[in-house]
Amino acid sequence: MSLIFCLLWCCLWWGSSAEFSSFTSLVGLGAPTSAFIRARSIKMSLNQFNVEDSWIEQKLDHFNPNDKRTWKQRYHMNSEHYKKGGPIFLLIGGEEQILLRWMSDGAMIEYAKIFNALCFQLEHRYYGNSRPTDNLNTTNLVYLTTRQALADLEVFIKSKTKKNLRNAKWVVFGGSYPGSLAAWSRMKFPHLVHAAVSSSSIINTKIDNKEYFKVAQKALSVYNPKCSAHIRKATEMISDLLKTENGTKYIEQNFKTCNHININVKKDIRQLFQQLAVSFSAVIQYNRDNRYYENINQSFITIITLCDIMLNRTLGNPLDRYIVVHKILRYATNRRCSSYSYQSSLKSNAEISWNKGYVASGDRQWFYQLCTELGNFITSHKNNHLFGDNIPLEFFTDLCADVFGESFNLDALKKAVEKTSIMYHDLKSKTSRIVYLHGSIDPWNGLGLTKLKANNSVSIFIEGVSHCADVYPSTSSDPPQLSKARETVVTYLKKWLEENGP
Repeated sequence: MSLIFCLLWCCLWWGSSAEFSSFTSLVGLGAPTSAFIRARSIKMSLNQFNVEDSWIEQKLDHFNPNDKRTWKQRYHMNSEHYKKGGPIFLLIGGEEQILLRWMSDGAMIEYAKIFNALCFQLEHRYYGNSRPTDNLNTTNLVYLTTRQALADLEVFIKSKTKKNLRNAKWVVFGGSYPGSLAAWSRMKFPHLVHAAVSSSSIINTKIDNKEYFKVAQKALSVYNPKCSAHIRKATEMISDLLKTENGTKYIEQNFKTCNHININVKKDIRQLFQQLAVSFSAVIQYNRDNRYYENINQSFITIITLCDIMLNRTLGNPLDRYIVVHKILRYATNRRCSSYSYQSSLKSNAEISWNKGYVASGDRQWFYQLCTELGNFITSHKNNHLFGDNIPLEFFTDLCADVFGESFNLDALKKAVEKTSIMYHDLKSKTSRIVYLHGSIDPWNGLGLTKLKANNSVSIFIEGVSHCADVYPSTSSDPPQLSKARETVVTYLKKWLEENGP
């Protein structure tokens, strides 16, 4: 599932083009429907799975009764497993277009077969083909908020709750950012949303997300504690080489940069380190999940693959090994070169036309959400951090201001993230019938509810799996603890669907 996000909160964009310049899905929250790696999905027709491609009219601004403007929001429906009296399952879309695949397989569909559920998935406003405004200029993006997205969900559920579905119980599903929306919708609309399955959700919003790389480092250490030490050493060697012209040329040649690295521009240097970290971290985040229908080459690259290379002394020093890792990642994603230019990042986030490729991938929209409401920028700004002190918070807040204007600064972001935390604060202690699922090696679990003491809700911590592993289709090769987690979800859904009242 947002294929930089389960993101950013969750999603990286591994394109098939010559350059790799998009990174915003992994600088903050990600999602599985994206989920950080926007890989090439198999193209399928609507008829293949008896899925209806439909539209619902929504208000542009749900909170201004004087604003009469409306737009069309896309959704899919699958009634293949539905039997009269069954519940309604709703898969919440995130920071990318909704995919037909999720109406044919995946965990929710497997649960639907058990419970005879009618299934929907709803595309998030401003992503995919759900386009509320003519373009994506900063003024138009003011309607891109979690409050508006939750109000869209409320309208959608009310519109479908009629006639023979009037008494049906709704269960919402989501992974990464949509997982957060699933939990928040249960909190906001307990009279409409009967229960929620929230996978790899980020609930503890903050600006500076140091936890991400800490969890990533711990995941590497489980395999071999020396693996992360060699990564830090390689990072130090890159820093030293960038101090000289010849050293910079060496980095350009060996990392196959699409552009010259200007060592006098601090933002370019930070962009380089951020991109190198993103490429490496994406493997950890999606280690051995079941995205078999996406980039098949990438799916074979795991933590073991990376660490085996970083520990192989026959390949040279730590930097030599680090170069080998990135060569393999570049090959797996069909990139001839990689763009590490700050300007290229600025370009991908500044495009306002719906018809441009950058916009189709959701970069600008998602970055706007990060800069105005969610934060959670992934940083590494101390020597003992996994990627050294080369990715400070300033890198991201500067980009916010450069993309959207000077008013989108650190002070404004602090106030916005604090407001978000207050808005959803009651979720942790007062909301019932939510099952949270987190993987032990998911770098996002540091901001999730991995330990929960709440009335009639539960948190399932799955050892050895990563981001949104429970969301994808089950296979015979799944580790037993992952299969057990899905069985536990079924147990709780059976219990909760027998309960009445909000």
